[in-house]
Amino acid sequence: MEVPEFMTMNFSFWYTLAIIIIMTIALVRELFEPELTVFSALLLLVLGHVITTREALAGFSNSGMLTVGFLFIVADAIKQTGLLNRISVLLLGKSKQGITQKLLRLIFPVASFSAFFNNTPIVAMLIPVIHSWTKNHDYAISKFLIPLSYATILGGMCTLIGTSTNLVVHGLMIESGIEGMSFFELMKIGLPAALFGILYIAFIGHRLLPDRKEPIAELGENTREYVVELKVEPNYQHIGRSIEEAGLRHLKGLFLFQIERHGQILAPVGPNETIQLGDRLFFIGLPATIIELQKTPGLSVIKDTKFDLKNYDSDKIKAFEVVISPSSPLKGINVRDSNFRSRYQAVILAIHRNGERIQKKIGDIVLRPGDTLLILARHDFLKKWYHSNEFNLVSEAENIPSKPKRYAYMSLTIFVFMICFMALEVIPIVFSAAIAAVMLIFSKCISPTDAQKSVQWNVLLIIASALGISHALDNSGVARFLAEKLIDSVGSFGPVAILASIYFLTSFYTEFITNNAAAALVFPIGFAAAHQVGLDPRPFALAVAIGASASFATPIGYQTNLMVYGPGGYKFNDYLKIGIPLNLLVGLIVILMIWFWYF
Repeated sequence: MEVPEFMTMNFSFWYTLAIIIIMTIALVRELFEPELTVFSALLLLVLGHVITTREALAGFSNSGMLTVGFLFIVADAIKQTGLLNRISVLLLGKSKQGITQKLLRLIFPVASFSAFFNNTPIVAMLIPVIHSWTKNHDYAISKFLIPLSYATILGGMCTLIGTSTNLVVHGLMIESGIEGMSFFELMKIGLPAALFGILYIAFIGHRLLPDRKEPIAELGENTREYVVELKVEPNYQHIGRSIEEAGLRHLKGLFLFQIERHGQILAPVGPNETIQLGDRLFFIGLPATIIELQKTPGLSVIKDTKFDLKNYDSDKIKAFEVVISPSSPLKGINVRDSNFRSRYQAVILAIHRNGERIQKKIGDIVLRPGDTLLILARHDFLKKWYHSNEFNLVSEAENIPSKPKRYAYMSLTIFVFMICFMALEVIPIVFSAAIAAVMLIFSKCISPTDAQKSVQWNVLLIIASALGISHALDNSGVARFLAEKLIDSVGSFGPVAILASIYFLTSFYTEFITNNAAAALVFPIGFAAAHQVGLDPRPFALAVAIGASASFATPIGYQTNLMVYGPGGYKFNDYLKIGIPLNLLVGLIVILMIWFWYF
């Protein structure tokens, strides 16, 4: 019997196979950071002369990888302008309904939006929103966070930019000599899978999840609480409604402890107390929640001529905490007469006094040494007053991104134009994303510093390294060997069986290593299998793209699954219970759709 040439054995085959096995074990057991593991494997393959330096570095100029990098900037700019926050408050509503109805109301729009937007910021933005809402309305947060993550994954399978994995495979297709995906090509496969997946989650899946209502542990959060006073203005939408109906009863990090009305103090404040025009609401809470609360339309801290507190730009104005010193000229003067705004070009939002609940109006409070003020001031405040003897301490408070409303509209306009350019293929997709990122920076929707910080360099390193490793699978013959074994095992059942094997191999791999790495590693196997049986490699590439995204059975397979792990109070088994059936359901529909459209 003739021995295959690649088994006769060249060094590169066994060396590459050993590196891939070691890398996989290291990723599954989380021995090191994923980016370090994958990049180290790439370096070892270069040292073993399996790939050239040019092939190793090719991934760093791959159009898919570069597009992902630019989309990080676009996503963060939209997040900073507050556009997502405006959308999120419309998702869940206030009426008491069953879990199924609430999930349908949440995950349909989330999945739709994630088809055009990076999944990570959507999940990051909605976790605190869902936590607050579930606490206020007595729902178990564990019923909502895994469905949130899954909805973004299902939506991301429908367009080219829905997830970074699609872009990685798109780049690999071009490098392999076949036409890349069009913007909506995946929709005819991904949309039916997403619809069935959403219905499974809403009607069946949530019943497999635990019913946990334990609050999120806010580790490391500033425990210093401030008193803030907010006046009800005519444009407040909840005038005439009860505290409960207005959503002020169970605010995360805030407690409404009294109302002043016509000079009378109402305390404690009952849930059925109605809100009236001119009421002064006194809250005690954490700095971040106070900064967010004061931006509520119709609730004003004070009238301020220097800062538009509802629409300030966090690139110019920041929150600081200052402690009044014994030698401060503010000592013994009430806030109203302190001339604070003129002297410091800053505005006082709230005051903390050694755990004491101050019950006066903010303007009537007489300042004492040791009082801590939460203020909004220009960026140079720290530099200007840090060494002053007027304050014992000046420190930056938690930074809450804030932009005037016009920036939200501007970022939305740029985003829509980017989508149109990508969909119509006016220019290459990477240039559409790059132009959008540059425009968002020049229009000041995001600062250059924040744009640089928004790029997740570790993710890009994994993608670029995995693309280099895929060359090694080709060069060494490992891809061809695995493809032959796959064909020997299932080839007798027809091309659809080979397609299904490639899909579920990718899906299995992505549950234990990163989705982008799984796509890059399995792509050459699918490509080789298609050529060996004389089939078009395109449907195999699409199967790899969706299989690498459809990660539902473990928390480590997809970044958003890991993000909701802690906040939802989940255990590893929770993902297995709901995720394995969803993996099988989505896989069967995807294979059926690919067979229908391409075979």
